[in-house]
Amino acid sequence: MLLELRVKNLALIEKAEVSFKDGLNILTGETGAGKSIIIGSVNMALGGKASRDMIRQGADYAYVELIFSVEEEEKQRLLKDMDVDLPEDNTLIITKKIMPARSVSKVNDETVTAGKLKEITSLLIDIHGQHEHQSLMNRSKHLQILDDYAKSRTAPLKQEIAEVFAQYQKLSRKLSDMNLDQEGRLREADFCRYEIEELERAELTEGEEETLTADYRRLKNSQKIMEQLAEAYDILENARIDAALKAVDTAAEYDPELSGIRDQMYDADAVISDASHDIREYMDRFSFDEEEFVRIEERLDLIHSLQSKYGGTTADILKKLEEKRRRLEELDNYDLVKQETEKKWKDCGDKLEGLCEKLSKARKKEAGKLTEKISQGLRDLNFLDVKFSMEFSRLPQYSGGGYDEAEFMISTNPGMPVRPLGMVASGGELSRIMLAIKAVLADTDDIPTLIFDEIDTGISGRTAQKVSEKLAYIAGNHQVICITHLPQIAAMADAHFEIAKKSDGELTTTFIRELDQEQMIGELARLLGGARITEAVYDNAREMKRLAANFSRKDS
Repeated sequence: MLLELRVKNLALIEKAEVSFKDGLNILTGETGAGKSIIIGSVNMALGGKASRDMIRQGADYAYVELIFSVEEEEKQRLLKDMDVDLPEDNTLIITKKIMPARSVSKVNDETVTAGKLKEITSLLIDIHGQHEHQSLMNRSKHLQILDDYAKSRTAPLKQEIAEVFAQYQKLSRKLSDMNLDQEGRLREADFCRYEIEELERAELTEGEEETLTADYRRLKNSQKIMEQLAEAYDILENARIDAALKAVDTAAEYDPELSGIRDQMYDADAVISDASHDIREYMDRFSFDEEEFVRIEERLDLIHSLQSKYGGTTADILKKLEEKRRRLEELDNYDLVKQETEKKWKDCGDKLEGLCEKLSKARKKEAGKLTEKISQGLRDLNFLDVKFSMEFSRLPQYSGGGYDEAEFMISTNPGMPVRPLGMVASGGELSRIMLAIKAVLADTDDIPTLIFDEIDTGISGRTAQKVSEKLAYIAGNHQVICITHLPQIAAMADAHFEIAKKSDGELTTTFIRELDQEQMIGELARLLGGARITEAVYDNAREMKRLAANFSRKDS
């Protein structure tokens, strides 16, 4: 779950810290107080776009920090697979520093790319806002929702299909490449033989280039090597270390404290003597072989020429040689290889068809369960005469996820036929539909933290009460963070935070504070009463809070 949010120098926020709780966390505040900045800061920390314009006036940088507690062993394992090591207390800290020239994201002090950050955070938190419920207009989202709901049945099949589909594509490409006429095959075979003969004549071996390069460098610089070694030998021979050793040895007879220095000089004398001997021996056996130098130079020229022609290292060229041998064998046995490939392609296609059919049947069976639960959820959210179903069609070709296309269908009025969801639902209806879907997925979804922004768009009255009950139900299994302006939703809060702003005449600052029980009632009264808050409004707020406290989340 999300333990803390810390924000510094972001837009109107100079400094803010929020400690979130289990259950339903509600954030409220006046229009323009900065509620959107809070959700925006979380989005930025999770890898969203961060504009330098968001840096607070007069500040050098903006900073956002999210602190998560990761208690689930499966998530700990998945994070470890991503090379994310958790400390003993299993906390995961995500930071984002936004500077004028660039932004830097870190996970537990390790800098990460935006792609990896999103991969990590997708395990921990899901933000539902205007963009997500608008995504219901895209029917590809519908099949994803079904697969998320039925993942225990669909995920293993989708994994197997993806593997078989990859093999099917590979065989399809191979068959496409084999569509050559006889003249084309003969021409390619001749060219293959030429290249194979050229590479086989070269007799390349791995590591040869590195050895030859070292020998070439040594021979090319042989004169310089000998000059430097001769100079070094003369210096060592004239170092007079033996005279210095004799002097220290004599002095040590009178002061035992010098024995340590004397021992060091004995060691130095031995080392210098050995070095002189090794240098002399190297110089004696060293010889410059002109023929060997030319041979190495020509051999390196050949290797570099082949690398330039075929690309890559010697190991890559040897790999290409094997590929060309296999290709020549295919061309020489074209009819047999094509026949075998066509059989493999057909067998692979048959297997893929069977798996796709199995997945499709599983999806259709689970779709019935899912749409019935969503229908009930929609009725709970004041869609009284709703009909909700899922319609399937077949793609014209296979894909890595099967051959299904699926689309949610809905009718919200009696006597009206179901039509595609994207053609019927309004913005406010889409928000409630997504909430109903989230409530259904809450029982199977393993993402611990859900954030809802703009969930109350276009609703009020009884519908708002139903939405609040649905949010409370979801909060029974997840940590929920919700920004709202509706008192019916705010009343359900397990923890309630007020977002407000103040001005010193020059700068405006947004701040956030957690409310106690009486302050919660005061904030509810503000949401209920508008400009004038009477005692009757306060009584209404107290009654709403009492009813919310007695609401059974298990039965909603």
